[in-house]
Amino acid sequence: MERMQCMEVWGGSQMTERSVAFGGLETWVYSRPYAGAEHGGDVYYASSCATGRISRLLLADVAGHGDAVAKTAAGLRSLMRKFVNRLDQAEFVRLLNQQFAAESEVGVFATSVVTTFFAPSRRMMICNAGHPRPILYRHSGQEWTVLDGRGEDTPAGPANLPLGLLSMTQYEHFDIELAPGDCLLMYTDALIESEGADGEMIGEEGVLEVVRATSAEVAPRDGSAFVKRLLERIASLYEGNFESDDVTVMLLRATGGDGSYSLGEKLEAAARVARSVFSSEPVPFPDFSVPNVGGALLSTLGKRWRAKTH
Repeated sequence: MERMQCMEVWGGSQMTERSVAFGGLETWVYSRPYAGAEHGGDVYYASSCATGRISRLLLADVAGHGDAVAKTAAGLRSLMRKFVNRLDQAEFVRLLNQQFAAESEVGVFATSVVTTFFAPSRRMMICNAGHPRPILYRHSGQEWTVLDGRGEDTPAGPANLPLGLLSMTQYEHFDIELAPGDCLLMYTDALIESEGADGEMIGEEGVLEVVRATSAEVAPRDGSAFVKRLLERIASLYEGNFESDDVTVMLLRATGGDGSYSLGEKLEAAARVARSVFSSEPVPFPDFSVPNVGGALLSTLGKRWRAKTH
């Protein structure tokens, strides 16, 4: 498994099958564009901040295929880079929506899930913009459940619509704590639109059923094997599944680590920041917000306390 660098943004809309570790998470991403195209309509990104404590992941299903989506993906990469050191994702999602709304005149919109994980507190912030709901695995109970997140505080009126439909729509964010071994599965609609033996779409419940069956066969900690077996199971349900759309699966697993980098890695990141000052796309400076700085201090004090007591 590869380890992401400080201040790195990785992803795109091309074919990939990659495993990366960063910010207290292990992540497996599988994406295959429709009909062997170089770029598909599914866009995936991951970013790691300068300290290694803030990890952001984005999965979007953009209307369209090919070069048009590749251009949109490039714009999303720039936005990911701009917010790489920002803990609060609300403004990021708002600007995402505005970016798609500006392009909606030519029919560009997307469903998306955006997550931000803060390693010191193990809290993950989640926003779902009209996308298939993620599926959460709790290691303690070894059980998979669909993650909703909508409650009594859900704002009135249009909310959490696909990006680009309404420039002023509201997006609700909720957070969960991920204990070591907990997993979060995100995927695009190729899975729920797959058909069962009866020729009907399996839907969300069908995907959940296959996920549970896969988990009984392959442990979620073996992420690459788990994702592969999951897709094999769904493909075998009905001839033609996955042949008419892009397919992307992203599996995250909490490791319990604090996500911090070594001194050498931090120095390399500082050098990249310094070089970027003179580039056309400068890297933003670290986020000095109270939650980020406070989390960093608590993480450091916790390390020292554990070192003294062991």
